[in-house]
Amino acid sequence: MGKKHKKDTVDTETDVPTEENDVLPEEHSKKKHKHKKIRKREEKVEVKIETVKASSDKSLPLIGYFPSGYDPEKRQRVEEPTVRVLKSVKRSHRLQVVVSPNQSSPVNFVGTNYSGEAVVPQMCSYALGVLDKQTQTLKIVQIEANKIFRLEPRFGDHDKVADEASKKVENEATVEDSKTKFNFSTKKSERTAKKEKALRAYRDPEAQEDLNDKMAEAAVDTEAIEISAQTSSITARNIPPHDISATRPQQAYPLEKIILKGEWRYLSDIAELLQEGKTINSESYPLFVCNRIHKIEEVKDEEVKESLTCIFSYINHLIKFKDKHSMDGYSSAKHHKLPNILTQKFNDMFANTESKRLADDKRDLLISYVLVLTLFVDNFKTEFSDIAKDLKMSTGALRPHFEYLGCKFVREHNITLATLPAPLKFPEIRMRRRRA
Repeated sequence: MGKKHKKDTVDTETDVPTEENDVLPEEHSKKKHKHKKIRKREEKVEVKIETVKASSDKSLPLIGYFPSGYDPEKRQRVEEPTVRVLKSVKRSHRLQVVVSPNQSSPVNFVGTNYSGEAVVPQMCSYALGVLDKQTQTLKIVQIEANKIFRLEPRFGDHDKVADEASKKVENEATVEDSKTKFNFSTKKSERTAKKEKALRAYRDPEAQEDLNDKMAEAAVDTEAIEISAQTSSITARNIPPHDISATRPQQAYPLEKIILKGEWRYLSDIAELLQEGKTINSESYPLFVCNRIHKIEEVKDEEVKESLTCIFSYINHLIKFKDKHSMDGYSSAKHHKLPNILTQKFNDMFANTESKRLADDKRDLLISYVLVLTLFVDNFKTEFSDIAKDLKMSTGALRPHFEYLGCKFVREHNITLATLPAPLKFPEIRMRRRRA
């Protein structure tokens, strides 16, 4: 008969075999290989996946983490931490999450979706999954702004911390960085970079301070418009409706005669993209608009801001209409959709009934409309190298069009600018004499 062994048990916490009676430690090591570890079987659950999309009446969940090690659930506190979500008034897509441990704590944990870690290029999308075993459903919900908030400890006024951080990120470029880049670049790229730097210095945000007054005080002299319309100068020069007796540049070309009253509500495409947080790129919009889209954020008056977005949209429609009726720009504009009201207007004003291509005089008239609107955007002193690229022209070929509008040229910071003095003074049209 074999030897009787004592009944063994397994300690679930240590996975060490034990006996009902006391066993020496040496015997544990001898008998350890005889006992196999008990593995838990994985349960397979068949679930039905449901995706919950965002809606206007419900807000999406926000996910954040504390890199400092703070855990609001681990420690027991008398007061529960409070969570606040702040949204920017001007830019509704910008969010800021503030977690306060308690009212007396000087530290607040702040995270944003537009500064710090959030500005790093993101190659994936995040979602939150909730599994209900009873109903066997897995609900997948998108998270707010598709960002995970990094909640960092901050002291003081937490409402201004994120804005200051974003400004710091935008102004990170220093003189030393630019010098280092020039050491490893060609002379052509160095000249291009210096020219862009001069353009940025010229487009100072302070230049937009008087834009509200200039556009609001633009009065219209209807009698002078009617008198000028009766003359043949419009036909001869291919220029928009104008007031030759105007004493201010804003009155020289009345904006309400260029963009009619019923057309403004069909020019909200840029405003809608900015509200959704999307970027205005050069694939869909002219280079002139992309280089000056920042002016919309710098204007304080909402009415002037709305009119500026509409002017940008109108410039885009004019250029796309020109490209659709030309050989060199048709591919870039064939998918562009014009509002019906503008399609009918542009066909009446610029289209050629005998050919799909625009006649020379109609093309010049369209270019004049575009240039007048660029003058409104740049406070009647514009740098026209980018709009020349949009019109598929050189800057030298564009100068006569500005001159026909009554513009003069000045040189500032090694950049040629077109200005519109008032009252308008048009150059005399010289007729060539035939040789006998």
